[in-house]
Amino acid sequence: MTLSLTDLLALPTSGRRRAVVLDSHDYAQTVFLQGKPVPWQEPMAFANFFGQVQGVLGSDLALLSLDRFYAQRVAADPTLRAAMGAKSRTGYALRTLLGDADATAAVVELATVFSQTQRVPVVLQIPSPMQWLARTHPFSGSDDVSGLDADNAENASMYVADWLRGFAALPLMAVLLDDRGPALGAESVPLETYSPIANVTDHYRWALGRRHEDRVELHGSALRGAVIGAGFWSTDTESLPDGDFLVGEVPHQAVPEQVLSRIAALI
Repeated sequence: MTLSLTDLLALPTSGRRRAVVLDSHDYAQTVFLQGKPVPWQEPMAFANFFGQVQGVLGSDLALLSLDRFYAQRVAADPTLRAAMGAKSRTGYALRTLLGDADATAAVVELATVFSQTQRVPVVLQIPSPMQWLARTHPFSGSDDVSGLDADNAENASMYVADWLRGFAALPLMAVLLDDRGPALGAESVPLETYSPIANVTDHYRWALGRRHEDRVELHGSALRGAVIGAGFWSTDTESLPDGDFLVGEVPHQAVPEQVLSRIAALI
């Protein structure tokens, strides 16, 4: 029987009282790679890098941050950037990015190798459609995101939903929409706005969540995730927040010995 996210949150395989999901990308790049580039375009090298980090930090879920993959991909590919900026229509840049066949093949290969090599269930973390619109909107010729609204977000969610079908064969635990980022001034929308994505995740039996600065909400569930404060990693006095599960981002400048001490406190 396949383990569901609700099952894992109720009884973490780590033996902790509450499941802990750690976003350690920036810290791991600083400490484990000594500041060298993350090998996003080399699936096995990336999986080995993440596995090494996971072996030390012991997150209950493996968080694959595809927003970072695409940021690296766009920065390295002038042809893709030119295609994204070919038209000024709102959402065109995002649709072009997600429709790029080479980028899609590369990201699916990365996620496939990753899901085959990790010892804990995998969660795809991607920007929420509104956030992804805001990040790609400058390709339309404007940095002003204040005009982005619920209709734009729903349209973007259709592009994201179509793109997510490329991961249909993978045994994912969940898709996490990261709502933190540059969409300040854009219209705030409820998770229900992204119903095209929810339809896809429901179909493939993946859980769907949304990550905020101060909490994580799950689609169709009353369970709520609480965010571990950044100060937790630098002091022994900061307590853990209340919540059904915990989500934390290890700061890139955190001291490794202190991080290990605080990991031990996550019981």
